[in-house]
Amino acid sequence: MQKAEEFYKKLVDDNFAESLQSAKKQQEYIKTSTARYHGYFVHTLYMPKMFTEEMAAYFKKAAESMYKILEKVIHEYQTNAEYRKLFGFDEKLEKLILRPNHYECALPIARIDIFFNEDDFSFKFCEFNADGSSAMNEDKELNQAIRLTSTFDKFTEKYNVRTYELFNSWVKAFMDIYRTYDRAVENPHIAIVDFFGGDISREFTAFQKAFEDSGLTCEICEITDLSYENGKLLSPSGKQINAIYRRAVTCDIMRNYDKVQPFIKAAENNDVCLIGDFKTQVIHNKIVFKILHDDMTSAFLTDEEKQYVKDHIPYTASLTQEEIDKHDVLNTKDKWVIKPEDSYASKGVYAGVEGMSDHAWKEEVLSNVDNHYLLQEYCTPYATWNIDITHDENAKYKKYSNITGMYVYNGKLAGLYSRIAKNSIISTQYSEMSLPTIVVSEK
Repeated sequence: MQKAEEFYKKLVDDNFAESLQSAKKQQEYIKTSTARYHGYFVHTLYMPKMFTEEMAAYFKKAAESMYKILEKVIHEYQTNAEYRKLFGFDEKLEKLILRPNHYECALPIARIDIFFNEDDFSFKFCEFNADGSSAMNEDKELNQAIRLTSTFDKFTEKYNVRTYELFNSWVKAFMDIYRTYDRAVENPHIAIVDFFGGDISREFTAFQKAFEDSGLTCEICEITDLSYENGKLLSPSGKQINAIYRRAVTCDIMRNYDKVQPFIKAAENNDVCLIGDFKTQVIHNKIVFKILHDDMTSAFLTDEEKQYVKDHIPYTASLTQEEIDKHDVLNTKDKWVIKPEDSYASKGVYAGVEGMSDHAWKEEVLSNVDNHYLLQEYCTPYATWNIDITHDENAKYKKYSNITGMYVYNGKLAGLYSRIAKNSIISTQYSEMSLPTIVVSEK
């Protein structure tokens, strides 16, 4: 991979004035594109994230191997009452998770994030995202923007480049799953549901268009505005919804339980096909990282899967005083991250390595003891060179930390998502940026 990156870097350096002008075109496109997050356009750099075909094949194996283990975890949760106790879900959520399976796929969509070392191909998993998996539109738009640069044009004279298509492929996976549903109809009306608060993501409209382009009807619906009458779940426009693409994450649904009763009742009565179902919360909740190391999990994994967990799942434990004392956590802050069991968008995540004073670290750790927090070993991200001439014409090359997201649709790798940061922690609360992801091979 280093060879392709060095070639790209040389193209920038040898044609710097031209690259600066190209960067302006790239940025102008992004500012007027649909690549926005909470109203702000996505921040990116000038060089794309590159992977070789060998790496792409490796990601496919890594993602699909982990997916099979996660499927087993979901199944065990549904069939083993003792195993369920490890998760500590409340009675309402457990009841929803234990609803009968009405279609074949336990985990329709996921984005599995990893820290991947590009030198030796070693990696550690960072997070498992389920129904709320996002940023497909960022990758699409950033790939459109990078194509406006002269550097990319010159690069493609020597290298073959391919990208991942993440919208039509999801519609296909969605419908493949839907066709196994025990109450499937010929032409289902689809609803994409979430808590919008008046701000509908452009990504949702891109998915809506993909469904409609396939010949289906599709609406984007505020989950609190649905109604349930005579065994039919209705959209605000009054149309019966046959299948839901659920983007509303489970913790938000449970937090607003009383406000989403039509949605919940329709799902409980199997009057709508819910893709994904509540069972996906079993692997979305970060406590699964702790449970994957538990003896009860090892009992239903193969020897190969047990080794896979040992090699790639970072040490994770509940944040208790016993764990703090055992690992001298207060005095070894650079080795640890603490995070809530159930959150998203990096809310409430603290890393000792990320510029925290000893006092601030101790304060955050001690204030979250026995407070549904996890203690996890810190994994050092792989760093690569990039340059920010899209925002600063005097910018210099810097090393940026990387994290790779692997989209899995219906059990198969569908694409990759690349994030970077100036810091050692890659999250929206620090300096996170996104890069267009390309897979390259020399011509």
